[in-house]
Amino acid sequence: MKTAITIVMALVLATVSGCSSSSEKGGSVAKGEGFKIAVPTLTTELKQGETQNVTLSLERGAYFKQNVRFLIKTAKGISVDPTKVMVKASDKPDVQLRVTAAQNAALGEYSVSVRGIPKTGESTSTSFTVKVVSP
Repeated sequence: MKTAITIVMALVLATVSGCSSSSEKGGSVAKGEGFKIAVPTLTTELKQGETQNVTLSLERGAYFKQNVRFLIKTAKGISVDPTKVMVKASDKPDVQLRVTAAQNAALGEYSVSVRGIPKTGESTSTSFTVKVVSP
């Protein structure tokens, strides 16, 4: 019985913590003066010709008060709108992207890369996966 409870609790924790993945820290190396980019951990699945919204989040350190520019790139077959976003220091940290698979996109996995560039300090980048499946 203890083993079953332990397994269930481990699965719940893995599910709850598996919602997003963060990049390496960008900005300043001083504690609280950097940022990370959170993207979906799980693969986003799209049918050919389908569009879905995906949320990116800017995770700011307590003392990080800069604007951050996101540059988003992907491979041919899927598109992302917008491809450039400025998250101002006073803005909410979440950014909505529209990810679209072309009608004739090859089936398979595509990587979407996201780079965060602050006004000063180090940039950082991360990526998430989009899988195109047949309709």
